[in-house]
Amino acid sequence: MKIISLNLEQEALIQQAAQILVDAFKVHWPEAWPTLQDGLNEVHEMLSSDRILRVALDAEWNAAGWIGGIPQYDGHVWELHPLAVRPGLQGNGIGRALVLDFEEQVRSRGALTVTLGSDDEDGSTSLSNVDLYQEPWKKIKEIKNLKGHPFEFYQKMGYTITGVMPDANGIGKPDILMSKRISP
Repeated sequence: MKIISLNLEQEALIQQAAQILVDAFKVHWPEAWPTLQDGLNEVHEMLSSDRILRVALDAEWNAAGWIGGIPQYDGHVWELHPLAVRPGLQGNGIGRALVLDFEEQVRSRGALTVTLGSDDEDGSTSLSNVDLYQEPWKKIKEIKNLKGHPFEFYQKMGYTITGVMPDANGIGKPDILMSKRISP
């Protein structure tokens, strides 16, 4: 596997990245990018010169997954958005490799922290369908993964839950905020 920066001239890889985004989010968050055009719009937005878009290539030089990043707080913090791996290839270390590569990319640009939001749209965690305005930190401390939510993947990568945005996606559908210090 090789990880490269995607650019506007790589139309076939852009198409593949958009399809991966649609397919990867279909299970837990189908409203995110429901069509190929929605995926293409996101990929093109991430190709902006102030952002990062890195693609993992398989042995045939096809996109296996990709990761994007958006600078915040004058570049001290980068939002990891999005991370998508072709569904048939998930669980093979591609997401992990992309996250590690992304962290190195932003570290080399002077970043101190990576942050991300991991939405719970479908009741995948114990933070869904509860009142997060009542004892939020107790509920965060006792979080349970009910349906394969990706927050545990990020925890294994060293990310910490640093908060929640209650009702971010509708009543009882929070965004789980996670962060990792990447400075030396």
